[in-house]
Amino acid sequence: MLPAAAKASADGVKLVTLPRLSDLSLMKQYSRIFQYLKAYKGKIFLYFLFTLLSILFSIISIGMLMPFMQLIFTGKPTLDISSNPVIQSVNDFLTNSINTRGKIKTLGYICLLMISFIILKNLFLYLSYYVLNPLKNKIVNQLREDLYDKVLRLPIGFFTEKRKGDLMSRMTNDVGEVEGSVVGTLEGWIRDPMTIIVTLTVLFLISVQMTLFILILIPVLGLVIGRITRSLKKHSQNVAHKYGETLSILDETLSGLRVIKAFNIEKILRLKFFRTNEELLNAKNNISFRRDLASPLSEVMGVILFTVVLYYGGRLVLQNQLLEASAFLGYLGIFYNIINPAKALSTSFSNMRKGAAAIDRIEEVLNTPLTVDDNPNGRQLNSFTDKIEFRNVRFAYADTVILDTINLTIQKGKTVALVGSSGAGKSTLADLVPRFHDVTGGEVLIDGINIRDYSLHSVRSLMSIVTQEPILFNDTIANNIALAYPEASEEQIIAAAKIANAHEFIVKKEGGYQSNIGDRGTKLSGGERQRLTIARAVLKNPPILILDEATSSLDTESERLVQDAINNMMQNRTSIVIAHRLSTIRHADEIIVLQKGKIVERGNHQQLLAQNGFYRKLVEMQEVK
Repeated sequence: MLPAAAKASADGVKLVTLPRLSDLSLMKQYSRIFQYLKAYKGKIFLYFLFTLLSILFSIISIGMLMPFMQLIFTGKPTLDISSNPVIQSVNDFLTNSINTRGKIKTLGYICLLMISFIILKNLFLYLSYYVLNPLKNKIVNQLREDLYDKVLRLPIGFFTEKRKGDLMSRMTNDVGEVEGSVVGTLEGWIRDPMTIIVTLTVLFLISVQMTLFILILIPVLGLVIGRITRSLKKHSQNVAHKYGETLSILDETLSGLRVIKAFNIEKILRLKFFRTNEELLNAKNNISFRRDLASPLSEVMGVILFTVVLYYGGRLVLQNQLLEASAFLGYLGIFYNIINPAKALSTSFSNMRKGAAAIDRIEEVLNTPLTVDDNPNGRQLNSFTDKIEFRNVRFAYADTVILDTINLTIQKGKTVALVGSSGAGKSTLADLVPRFHDVTGGEVLIDGINIRDYSLHSVRSLMSIVTQEPILFNDTIANNIALAYPEASEEQIIAAAKIANAHEFIVKKEGGYQSNIGDRGTKLSGGERQRLTIARAVLKNPPILILDEATSSLDTESERLVQDAINNMMQNRTSIVIAHRLSTIRHADEIIVLQKGKIVERGNHQQLLAQNGFYRKLVEMQEVK
């Protein structure tokens, strides 16, 4: 059985893992965390001060063991290392105390001082936590807010490459990993190095020879523990990737349950999820095996380290008389004070390696360039007075050309319809107007000015979009209608609902306009959801409308109601209509026929029929159906 100090040393041998060059490069990965800390310099200083005081009172309380033992064993206060100015001051103080109070009272006085110093140590320790813990929580909150804000500002094209489950994993699991592995040990980045430095300084004052011996021994043992934790980042990246895959499968399952059950593919999805979950389990086990190996290995090395220190220090006491027994015991007590912070410091570096994978995945999102510049200092587009113009517009995604040499003018108040085969570039062309994408060639102009010269917010404030899939939020009907205009009155909301042919079904709901529509509007039918999105667009009252196949997924009755609502909304507005059912755009001022990213035909309905080209074929195909 090991003595208490020896076992503590054994458990704490992780102190031997000293920062290497890889650790220093690792610190660069956490530059964002340090940037957050810069805003709290005052609190960092307070934490530094309280921690320093806590360390000093801890060392002083343990240092009182030397005069205590000296007085008990010899009855004399004097140590044979009086050349040390610190020890000399203590000796002088105790000598005066014995002369004036006696040995028994001096002994009691030493005990009271030790208790007082321990109380002060823990008081300042608590104050350091009181300052730092809210700061740690604030850093994690800031990281989460920055990540969410970046997701909101990223262009639409970014999300076509990323799986939703993977992004959710980065915002939950990876942020949690950073919180637990890095920010959770933030106090160790200041407290533990400071404790080690101050303690080593005191140990040098007691015995330079023993302290130099320890400093030589520690790095040698540290290499072994370091090799175990070095691979943690690689395995942590694998865990994060597999965790994102499981979330993606879960999201797809919840979104497609109707299809999954209809096609009897529960077994396929079950096997896919179980296989990914098993891979996640194996990756997590690999991390646990390496992390858990450090504990028994550190205990063995701890015994070796403590035994060597005992043997070397004992020789100094027994043979060379360079150190008295009481001073040696005091040295061991102070050396014990270095074990826990050194262990925690080593753990912090291990956690940082483990959390490096998470911070890399977060930084990948945060450092993604914004290809669509907000241009907040650009011109303000306060009104639309003339036209929207596409000049030699080209748009390519990676190496794929989506739009090529598009020239198109949309006059104010006109309705332009975009038709063509799937993948012809209709939605991409419409997305260039609200700058969901930026052109890779040519330019888009509003009222004769390049759209990039306007602030993005002012451009989008003059537009409303109704998509094929109604996008609603888990809130009341009134709040969904007033989404872009939260200060709207009840009368304005009702008026917009009436234009959208939605008022009649809304008042039949038990809660009326205050009825909750459920997640993504699941409590409403498809036609009802679409009419709410139209009411939302009407309430915003924009001069420009973009309608992306708004009726293509509806039944005949719902389509008629929605189409009537659309016709009401389009009055006196400039409209860009992406049409799937050509019957809905016969009265458009101009119909643009796209094929493979190019305009192949243009004109009104009658003109295009007369051309007997691609548009006529589309019309005839739908009439046959």
